[in-house]
Amino acid sequence: MIDTEVISWRSIHLELLRRINEREWPPGSVVPNEADLAAQFGCARTTVHRAMRELAEAGLIDRKRKAGTRVALLPISRVVLDIPIIRLEVEQRNAEWSYGLIRQVVQAAPPSITSRLGLERGTRMLHITSVHFADNHPFLHEDRWINIDALPELASVDFSRVSANEWLIQNAPYTSGDIAFSASNADADLAEALQASEGAALFVVDRITWNRGVPITVVRLSYAPGYRMNTKI
Repeated sequence: MIDTEVISWRSIHLELLRRINEREWPPGSVVPNEADLAAQFGCARTTVHRAMRELAEAGLIDRKRKAGTRVALLPISRVVLDIPIIRLEVEQRNAEWSYGLIRQVVQAAPPSITSRLGLERGTRMLHITSVHFADNHPFLHEDRWINIDALPELASVDFSRVSANEWLIQNAPYTSGDIAFSASNADADLAEALQASEGAALFVVDRITWNRGVPITVVRLSYAPGYRMNTKI
């Protein structure tokens, strides 16, 4: 069920997606209207609208004026990966999450970052590195660059108190992104951060998000040895 303490369009989207995938709402069934869902979740109707729009764009629901909204009879076969809140991912593993900020600094991004985002060389961005823990053991290392021109409110955020991952999911909408999965060997810095042996095999996720063509963030998540990714189709 949805966490009522964190009401966002993404958390509502995940709950509606669960209802569809688990056949609480079978194919062809009528979906409650936005006003009723907003009352159920205790949030603004616009928040529900955003979540419903994502489902419609993924081909999972059919929305027709006057006819209402129904779960698609023949949903489009499309892979949709949600960006998880790392804190919740750890807690879903029945572990206690904690977090340590290593670095938070505004600096000129290297060409390897600006070229991927289509920004001018030398663009100043917010660079954040941190480690997330599960039961006080390193879970993953987060190395992130954020486009401060797209998010001016960043100047007032203390990322020692909230992770960049969670703040961005709650505050920075995105319309598209790229994601890549790979394996990598831990260098000396990553080995120290993850309390692993240098050269240890790591599962790595590289992700970029945009909001209507404007780059938001690029991040590399390096998971501690032994991590296993689970997803559904």
